[in-house]
Formats: sequence, structure tokens, C-alpha cells
Amino acid sequence: MSAAARVKPEQFFSPDEWRLLSARSAWKGIALVVHCWLVIAAAMAMGVIWPVTIPLAVVLIGNRQLGLFVLMHDAAHGLLHANRKVNDRLALWFCGAELAVYRPYHLQHHRFVQQTEDPDLVLSAPFPVTPHSLRRKILRDLTGQTFFKQRFGALADRLKASSTDGSGQAWSLVLAEAKKQRVFLISNALGLAALSAAGFWWAWVVLWLLPMATWLPLVSRLRNIAEHALIVQNGTDPLRHARTTHANVLERLFLAPYWVNYHGEHHMFTQIPCWNLPLAHRILVRDGVTQRMEVQGGYRAVLRLASAAKTV
Repeated sequence: MSAAARVKPEQFFSPDEWRLLSARSAWKGIALVVHCWLVIAAAMAMGVIWPVTIPLAVVLIGNRQLGLFVLMHDAAHGLLHANRKVNDRLALWFCGAELAVYRPYHLQHHRFVQQTEDPDLVLSAPFPVTPHSLRRKILRDLTGQTFFKQRFGALADRLKASSTDGSGQAWSLVLAEAKKQRVFLISNALGLAALSAAGFWWAWVVLWLLPMATWLPLVSRLRNIAEHALIVQNGTDPLRHARTTHANVLERLFLAPYWVNYHGEHHMFTQIPCWNLPLAHRILVRDGVTQRMEVQGGYRAVLRLASAAKTV
């Protein structure tokens, strides 16, 4: 296996710039986690008080569920807090992920980004697709099919195989899957209990599970497409292993939270916390570096490229 080529920060930033860009913070990551949950709580309250706004609330909450993943991703790099123990606990308790599982997988993605050994290559390799194929994928996302397949598909397949071969392992398979997904199950049980105690049990279904089953899969797919689709596989240029996509206010509000769109900069400089990626981008623009990078003007432009395959 050959790791992907890397860049050295000193080739692009002065020592003072790099010190500023790569500095860990004792409060910024916490503030972003609090912000994310406040937006979710406000959108939930809006949906409860004014049911007519539930579709908007679903979109806002689904996007902030992606936001929790983005912040957890920063924690996987040790960037969410200056103290590593606090960093990891923030990811577990408030972003809903065990880094012991996610971190090794994700760091392998970085080490072999867009190389044959990249575990995430399967997400970007199918593109471009036809417009019809992209619409089918979006429909599966918005109808919950993607969520079910990702969350319960493996268990459903194992249960089906167990019933076919007569091994009678169904209960043990369910228990094993519950242990694997214990963070998801416990956090959702606690959320349901809290809202039920307040008399709004239905809000957990409509204003948490529904966004998770519909809008979150869609924006996660769009993020994956924007970050690595149509990027050359086994390429040697470290400036073109990932894509940066400019995002306007609405795209940041509904699709791309917490500067996740600066993915090219993130892969070039994994030591930069998400809140400093826009500054890194501005410095690279100033020095003409972005002309050598893969940069698109918006998510619509990326989707046009991703759905440019012709029907055979």
C-alpha cells in the first residue's frame, strides 16, 4: 500500500499564520456543540408551537444532525478541544459517537485518500451517474430507505439468513446489533423519555427521527459527492485529493454546517480546526494556491458534474 502524498504547512503559511490556524481552543469547540444543540432545540420548539413549520424544522434539524457529525469528525482529529480527554468525551456524550470505532477508520481514509486502499472510495467511485440515477438516490434518501439500509440493513440480512438456515440465532443477532449500536439506542431512548415526560413524545418521532431518516441521509450524500466525487483516483497531487465547495448562506443553513465545505483545505492540513478553515482558504486565495486546487462555486455546480453521465 502506498499512502497518499501530503503537503507541508510551511510551504503555504508563515510560522505565525500556522500557529494561529492550528491552535486548539478550550472553548470554541464547546461553543459550537452548544450552538448545534440550541439550533436543534429551537427548531423543535418551533415545530411544536407552530406545526405548520414542521417541514422547515425537519430540514434545519437534519442539517444540524450533520453538524454533530462534523464536530465529531473534528474530535476524531483531536481538534474539538485542547484537552484530549475533553475532546473525546464531547464526541461521545454530545455528538453521539464512539471515537474508538470511528477514528481508526477515518484516519485510514486520510492516509489513503482517493487511493485504492481508501475505505471511503466506494462512496465517490460511482460518479458521475445519470440524472435519473441521482434522482433515485435522492428519493431513497428522502423516503427513509437509505437510513434503514445503513442503520438496520446488515441486521435484516443476517436475520433473513438465520431464518433460512434454521440456526435459530435471531435473538443473539439482535442483542449483538444492540450492543454495537448502544450509543444510538441509549441516546434516542433518553431523548424520547425526556420529551415524553414533557408531554411531547411525538416530537421525538417527528422532529428527531424523521430528520435523521430523511434530510440527514440526503445532506450526507451531497456532502460525500461534493468532497470526493469526480476526483482522480490514485492521483499524486495532494492539492487535488478533495474538493472545496463555496457555500452561500442558504447552503450553509440547510446543507453545509460548520465549514464542512472547505474539504480540500481539511485534507491538505488536517491539524486545522473547522472554525479556522475559512481563514486558511482566504490565505490560499491570497497566494494563488486555490487555482491549483479542486474548487467549485456551489453545490448545484457539483451536482451538475455528478449527474453528467449519459444514459446508455
